[in-house]
Formats: sequence, structure tokens, C-alpha cells
Amino acid sequence: MHYHIHAIDPKAHLFAVSFTIPNALAEQTLSLPAWLPGSYMIRDFAKNIIGIKAFDESDKHIAISQQDKQTWQLHNQAGSVRVEYQVYAWDLSVRTAHLDTNHGFFNGSSVFLAANGLEDNAHTVTIAPPALNELRDWKVATSMTRTQGEQFGFGEFSADNYDDLIDHPVEMGDLTISTFEANGVPHDIVLSGKHRACMARLEQDLKAICEYQINFFGTPAPFKRYVFMTTVLDKGFGGLEHKASTALMCSRSDLPASMDSKVDSGYRTYLSLCSHEYFHSWNVKRIKPAEFTPFDLSKESYTKQLWAYEGITSYFDDFITYRSGRVNQSQYLDMLSELMTRVYRGEGRFIQTLNDSSFNTWTTFYQQKENAANAIVSYYTKGAMFALMLDLTLRLESNGKYSLDDVMRELWQQHGLTGIGTQDNTHQQIIERLLNRDCSELFAWLDSTEDLPLSELLEQVGVELVLRASEGSSDVGGGKADKGNKIAFGAKFAPQAMGIKINTVAHNSPAHLAGLSAGDVLIAADGLQVNGEFEKQLQDYTAGSELELHWFRRDQLMQGTMVLTESVKDTVSLVIKDDSKAELWLGKA
Repeated sequence: MHYHIHAIDPKAHLFAVSFTIPNALAEQTLSLPAWLPGSYMIRDFAKNIIGIKAFDESDKHIAISQQDKQTWQLHNQAGSVRVEYQVYAWDLSVRTAHLDTNHGFFNGSSVFLAANGLEDNAHTVTIAPPALNELRDWKVATSMTRTQGEQFGFGEFSADNYDDLIDHPVEMGDLTISTFEANGVPHDIVLSGKHRACMARLEQDLKAICEYQINFFGTPAPFKRYVFMTTVLDKGFGGLEHKASTALMCSRSDLPASMDSKVDSGYRTYLSLCSHEYFHSWNVKRIKPAEFTPFDLSKESYTKQLWAYEGITSYFDDFITYRSGRVNQSQYLDMLSELMTRVYRGEGRFIQTLNDSSFNTWTTFYQQKENAANAIVSYYTKGAMFALMLDLTLRLESNGKYSLDDVMRELWQQHGLTGIGTQDNTHQQIIERLLNRDCSELFAWLDSTEDLPLSELLEQVGVELVLRASEGSSDVGGGKADKGNKIAFGAKFAPQAMGIKINTVAHNSPAHLAGLSAGDVLIAADGLQVNGEFEKQLQDYTAGSELELHWFRRDQLMQGTMVLTESVKDTVSLVIKDDSKAELWLGKA
């Protein structure tokens, strides 16, 4: 199988792809995945294919017909076949493909057709330089095995099979590249886009995180080389794991400008993102649910285990930035407080269980709308809280002999190294062996909509979980435990010229009971024009006060009465009360 991909028209966002099948089957079918691993939503990548044609080895046209939204059939005698098509690439994300005169990016799942029945054959790819002369100096970054061309240059690459081919995203452009070694394994940091990042600082911090994780699971690392690819934007965030690389997006301000830059909230978010995707190299890329072994990329693959693969990873990503010395104890507790706050601020945690959240990710988590916080819970954030509960339970009951670390190492030995998929009860069985008891009541929380009993567990390790009122839209959790607004509003909003536009409304909040809905533009309250300081201004009133509201819903003027209530305590602050007890979980500060 050989592909040739060419940024044929960056201004029109078009890649040209030529796919040669040397020994095509009679009545050969071709298909493109409907989704890609790590992003659990049907994305229908085939909608971006343009002008597909097929030729035999004499360059004569072969009839080709479309069978469904992502499958084509070649009507030919068996032999060598060449298929040509273009891909429209204008999705600036980590999931599909993007091309303009600034950079090019693609996941193989969105650009490379598969020859059905021949997926296990070796595959090669020629990545050609852009058609525009002014872009001829572009570089190429990918973790795919290079067979021709200079390092970071255009050339030829190889993959063991189709699944391997689509697990190595490609970044091209005027790239900033830096390399470090972690446990002897070369790691490339690749930045695309304008930035002021100190590459030496990134090397230092990512090296610490990577070495910690490699040692955590045990050497050798499961890859011979690793690539961190980041598209730098004015405002951006995102990441997607691959077997030897990750595709990331971040805000320009998240990156450190010097060796002595403080680890502010933006930079610790970036380090946590890198830690998260890197941890996936073990937990989901190699340790994976039985339902994903192998992947069926033509349709949804349902599993109840995403709480373990995204939730446990979300617990360890922040924790490892602390354990590797990138953030201090106070910063880590703030990071965990912020994660927990995102759960406590959603009424959906009383509606959806972790098992249901995992199973229904295809239609709920990845397709969130304005009512999401009222209807669903995230298997990332609540999954991380459940992982914390498991970790604390193991540490407390074994007096520090066991922790969730031991569970992950056993999963790596029994499933990651063997390729045997995990079952719904695999994690429970491992913990039951470690604790030598039945843990049914512990794992029953996966089917519960009650709040997890974390306060009691944290208290046993010397940490107080304080629920306080929010200070407003900029308060994400953490910090001091004695602050917060006294009066609630219950809606998230953005300033508008006439007032504020409502984005989401919490159930049973004053905003909800007054009649406000997502999309409304609130223009006046208590006879005065509303502005971006509205939530702050509400603090001048007392609980029980009634405010007449006026707002536009589309072009219709509406009005209602909002009865003010005291703020809900939905914001978490974690406070250490006993340093000696906390060492069981956090080690020495």
C-alpha cells in the first residue's frame, strides 16, 4: 500500500492524495473511518473527500461507485490500482485536517482511504512539499518511521499496517523544534504558530514529567521516539493521544517566556495537558477496553470503561506534575480543587452515572449543548474524583503499602504488554486482590448519582474539603476557603452591547426560575441597564429581594421577576490540616 499526499493548494485548503494498491482484490472496496480513537464521536471524515477517481496500471479509468457515506467499490479485475482524490482541510483542531499558508496538519484517519481486506499489509507514505514556492522551506514532524529524506524534511515514511498508519499525525510548516532525552528515548517538542516560548524551559519541565511516567510504568518506554506537536493560537486548548506522539493546541500565553517564568495557571494547564496525553501512551493506547481490541472505526464502539481511561488519566495528569516537581503542593491542591469544582457546579451529576456517562459519550459528552451541565456528568472530571477515591482507599486500608499506582502497573503488565483488553470488572478485581476483600460497594459508586464520599477520605489524610460559594464567573475553584459571593444568579453569560447574553442556566437557580434561557440577551434589572458587572452588582442586594428583569429572546421583549437567593456552595477549596497525615497521600511538601 503506498500513499502520496501533497499540499496542492494551501490557499484553498486542499490536500491531493494518490493511493496505489499493488494487488487489489477483485471488486475491491475502500473506506474512510467515521471516527478516530480518543475522540468518541462520529465525525464522518469522508464528507471532505472531493473528486475520487480510479485508474489501472495502464492509467485507464476504472469504474468506482459509492456504497454508503464512507465506502466506495472499485469495479475491476484484480491487479494494480491507483486511486486519486482531494481532501478539503479546514478544521483547526487536533482531530481531522487543516491546511493554509501558515501550516498543515492531518490525522491519517481523515485523509487516507483504507483498502478493505488489505489493512494488515505494510503501508508507505510519501509526504511531498507544498505546491507554493514560498512554502518550500516548511518542515515536517511526525512519529511515523522515516525511510527517506532528512530529519524533519519531506520524504517517505512507513507503517506496519493501516491502524499504525493512522496513529501518527503529521504537522508541517515553519516549525520550532527542540529535542530532549527521557530515559534515553528522544522526545521532540514541535511548536507551530507564532510564540515567545522558551524551548529550554519546555525541555526541562517535559523531561521531568516524561521520565517520571516512564519510571512509573517501568522501563523500557513503549516507544522508541515521542513527539509533542502543539499548534499555538491566541486562544486554544485541546489534545489527542497517539501511540508515539500527541497533537495539542494551546494559548500563546500558556507557554513560558523564560527559564524563570512562574508556573501560572496557563502554564500548569499546558503541562497537565502534556502529562495527560503522555499518560495515555500506556492507559488507552496499550491498556484498553476489550471493546477497543480491535477498534471498529466504521461505527460507534460502546464501552462503560471510559471513566477508567479518561478519569484515571485525568487524576494522574495533575498529580504527576506535582510528583515530578513541576508544581508545588499548594498549586496541586488548587488544580484538584478546580477539577472537583467543575463537577460540583453541574446538576447533571445527580442525573447521570459514571457508567452511563462513559457509554453515552457518543451523543452526550462529545455533543454538549447549553443544557449539558444540568443533564450529564463528565467521565473525565468525576472519573478523576472516583480515581482519587480509589487511591485514598488503597492507601488508607493498606497503611500506605498499596495505591492506585500499583493498580496501573498491574494493568500494564497484564493488559498493556499482552494486548488483552480489560473487562468492566478488571479494575475491581485487581483492587480486591490488593485489599483482600470484596469491593462491590466501592465500585457500586459507578452506578450511583450521589456525591462521592471524598470529604471523609480526605479528612483521614489530613485534608479538609471545603465547599464555598463562588466569587463569580472568573472563580474556577481553589484558593482560600472563606471567600465567595453571597447572592446567586445561576447563569453564565458574556457581555453584549445592550447587556449580557446568557450562555447557560443552572436548574433551580434564580435565573432559571425568572425565566431566562440560553441565548437570551438580558438588558435591564431593577430598572437599570445590565452590563458585564451584573453578578458583582447583585451582591448589593439581600436574599429575598425581587428584581424585575427585561430581556430579548430573539426579537421579542420579555420580562420576569427574579427572586434572589443565597449562593449555592459549589466551589471547592482543599486545605491541609495535618501535614503528617497528608504525607500518606502527597508525600512531603
